[in-house]
Amino acid sequence: MRVLIPLPIALPLLAAGLSMALHRRTQAQRALGLIVLTASLASTVALLVRVHAEGPIAVHVGGWRAPIGITLVADLFAAVMLVVSAAMVLVVLVYSIGSPRTADHALFFHPLYLILAAGVSSSFLAGDLFNLFVAFEVMLSASYVLITLGGTRDQIRSGMTYVVISLLASTFFVTAVGLIYAATGTVNMADLAGKVGGLPEPVRNALGLLLLVVFGIKAAIFPLFFWLPDSYPTAPTPVTAIFAGLLTKVGVYAIIRTQTLLFPSDETGSGLLLGIAVATMVVGVLGAIAQDDVKRILSFHIVSQIGYMIMGLGLFTVAGIAGAIFYIIHHIVVKTTLFLVGGLVENATGTGALRRLGGLLHRAPLIAVLFLVPALSLAGLPPFSGFVAKLALVQAGMDAERYFVVGASLVVSLLTLFSMTKIWAGVFWGRPEEDPPLVSARGDGRLSAPRLMVAPTAALVAISLAVAFAAAPLYDLSRQAAEDLVERTPYIQEVLGP
Repeated sequence: MRVLIPLPIALPLLAAGLSMALHRRTQAQRALGLIVLTASLASTVALLVRVHAEGPIAVHVGGWRAPIGITLVADLFAAVMLVVSAAMVLVVLVYSIGSPRTADHALFFHPLYLILAAGVSSSFLAGDLFNLFVAFEVMLSASYVLITLGGTRDQIRSGMTYVVISLLASTFFVTAVGLIYAATGTVNMADLAGKVGGLPEPVRNALGLLLLVVFGIKAAIFPLFFWLPDSYPTAPTPVTAIFAGLLTKVGVYAIIRTQTLLFPSDETGSGLLLGIAVATMVVGVLGAIAQDDVKRILSFHIVSQIGYMIMGLGLFTVAGIAGAIFYIIHHIVVKTTLFLVGGLVENATGTGALRRLGGLLHRAPLIAVLFLVPALSLAGLPPFSGFVAKLALVQAGMDAERYFVVGASLVVSLLTLFSMTKIWAGVFWGRPEEDPPLVSARGDGRLSAPRLMVAPTAALVAISLAVAFAAAPLYDLSRQAAEDLVERTPYIQEVLGP
């Protein structure tokens, strides 16, 4: 069963090469991508079942055991992230096939998309810091091209900001890896778990802070989020959706992995993370309220919602980390859905500017329904998945007596609801202040969208509802993953041996 671990990496990489060989055969590229990503999803589900039953699994590439060789490790946290990410990648690929903007660049889109999928999976499975760096670079190299796909002036300008900031973060990352190796003689995370604690406290704190900055840039936490709201809205909708749903969560995953495994927090570290969480929540939601474009509002909400995940980690309790993991599951699905709905609005009207939209509730009622469910979930209203996720974090915060943080999270939830109401009123009610770009959107007739864009969006709405209905078993799974993260011993013993 260990062969399941490299499959989510190897299958998309091999398919990317074959997709490049199928130059100008778009239908073949699409079929190949769908088949391979479906197989990848199946392998991640099987891996999750195996890990849930038997505990963490490690594969030593080439037979070279840790800490010398390359190790791929799947514990319950990694396996859950693999399943959710594989499902999102597959659904968004279907959406992209129906999207006119990506269809125009399909020859390059499909190979790059498969490379991105491989990089995301590799990030979750990497057992050492250097190969985590390599996985990030594989993912980011594909994202540099995808975010500028189409080549409009605003898109290239915003894309260059994303590229420069990502390269700067990568420079910090490889520097941190070198410093950690110089201090401990290893970069294997299981091996580091035993050696970092023996370092002098100033050195240990400096290395922990450096990694937090590196992954914080990628996760878009306060004050390192400034690149995201300008970079994401200009990219094609499928690209923006997968970036919003997954790429920042890879950064959050890396923060949770390194902070729990390498730097189990004391009171000072917990206070720092909780302060970052509150600032991220508040600044993100205030930025969202100030915007007048659908994608820009949703982009600022990515920042705001990252704060909830860091809040769960900052509590450094099993309940807090479990709440953070459940929140990540919920947010990946909901945020991806909202950006796909934003793409449906743009496809029907030619714009996402609120002043040029209005009245879509009567002209495109299906789009309105597809927006309403994830919007209410993002705001945390019952009975949707966002309510369950926020309730878990609030309960964990109350148990830890972090009342100020809990109060801030509740206020941000109310402001999130307000900003979602702003989109609802601007897009689906009233009348536009200015005419939308598309002539077909200026009359009173019904607006439609391609079925291959509507169907995957509806599928994600159904998945978000399923997350709410299956909240109890999913939270139990998240709690078990959190217990393994706090315990650390099963992970370390699987990699290094008893």
